[in-house]
Amino acid sequence: MKKKPSSIRIIAFGYMIFIMVGALLLSLPFASKSGQSAGFLNALFTATSSSCVTGLVVLDTATSWSLFGQAVIICLIQVGGLGFMTIATMFSIVIKRRISLRTRITMVESINNDNIGGILNLTKTIVTGTAIIEGIGALVLATRFIPEFGLSKGIWYSVFHSISAFCNAGFDLMGVYEPYCSLTYHADDVVVNITVMALITIGGIGFFVWDDICKNGINFKKYALHTKIVLTVSAILTFVGALLFLVFERNHTNAGLGFGQSILNSFFDSVTARTAGFNTTDTAALSSSSKMLTVFLMFIGGSPGSTAGGMKTTTLAVIAISTFNGIRRRQSKGIFGRRLEDDAIHKASSVAFTNITLALTGIILICAFQPLLGVSDIIFEVASAIGTVGMTAGITRDLVAASRIVIIFLMYCGRVGSVSFALALMEPRTSPPVKNPKEKITIG
Repeated sequence: MKKKPSSIRIIAFGYMIFIMVGALLLSLPFASKSGQSAGFLNALFTATSSSCVTGLVVLDTATSWSLFGQAVIICLIQVGGLGFMTIATMFSIVIKRRISLRTRITMVESINNDNIGGILNLTKTIVTGTAIIEGIGALVLATRFIPEFGLSKGIWYSVFHSISAFCNAGFDLMGVYEPYCSLTYHADDVVVNITVMALITIGGIGFFVWDDICKNGINFKKYALHTKIVLTVSAILTFVGALLFLVFERNHTNAGLGFGQSILNSFFDSVTARTAGFNTTDTAALSSSSKMLTVFLMFIGGSPGSTAGGMKTTTLAVIAISTFNGIRRRQSKGIFGRRLEDDAIHKASSVAFTNITLALTGIILICAFQPLLGVSDIIFEVASAIGTVGMTAGITRDLVAASRIVIIFLMYCGRVGSVSFALALMEPRTSPPVKNPKEKITIG
């Protein structure tokens, strides 16, 4: 009897098919403003970046794509951000179709959750919560964009940027001012900045955290360990990152600005580096220290089961706790009065090692393909791709076909999950009944 594909394979190859459909749609002549096909590689790059909620672009979204093309992009972002299994499951609920156990298991894998029992209720919470949050974000942004762009265009811009921000995608339509400018023309707009940062943060903490907060309210002690770690690490990365940006950029992008504007810029730089991709300052003009800080934040990314990518906050926390306790020679590896499972430590190490290996491979390949590009810019681009961030030091459009394929692959792995992709390629094997003998080796 033929064995059915695993849940991980369904997710990995499902995203692949979804990207290809998006690429074919964007290849159509009327998807482009020029009325001519943008070319399959450009369409594939854009579809991958949209579906994987990255934000790296080789063509400016506002000036290169027609309204149809922009609509395809935002649909790819929405489905890619929530996960196609979430959309498929919700559709089955709406039409009152029976949800099989296999579909529930795949859904659990899709959002990195462990509780299969409440997966349907969680799916409803995800979809309903997303609609409410994106709707509120669009209404707030409309107070700025409608006076600026007119009624119809203002509404479209508000909806587009609200979805893009919540899904941590980083796609924008501000190329009407200047191609590839992102939100630099709104750097001093407090409402736009705070709204976008709030949407990015809410989308990036994860669906399980939402559910936990909805059930327990503002009561930190009642939260699950996962929620406590996500909220704590996210807050530390945001505030410490903002403080470091404030210090590093005082004589660079923040030079000559008031203290309030510098704080706003610094917080936005810290939040957006966590897989969002928008920017209110010129990323290429950042100091070297700020660029490396951005690379670090991009590599970590958001939290599991969210619209964000990256290595994830929980992975960082588990590795840090394990390392700290290892140095102190403590056997118990715990936090907030709870002990971490050994499986969590093994998985965190696998994720970190796989992501680092993929990133280094990508850097080496692009350096080989384009030796004239700066190594620091390539490192920045690769970290942005595998973290599904979308920030760039300005070299995306200069990448040759081979380099673009590398970036496409990294964006895909960043969204599906590098370890999940590796597992999807390998046939699972049963453990042998007899194990090899142990032998100690020297570490460190």
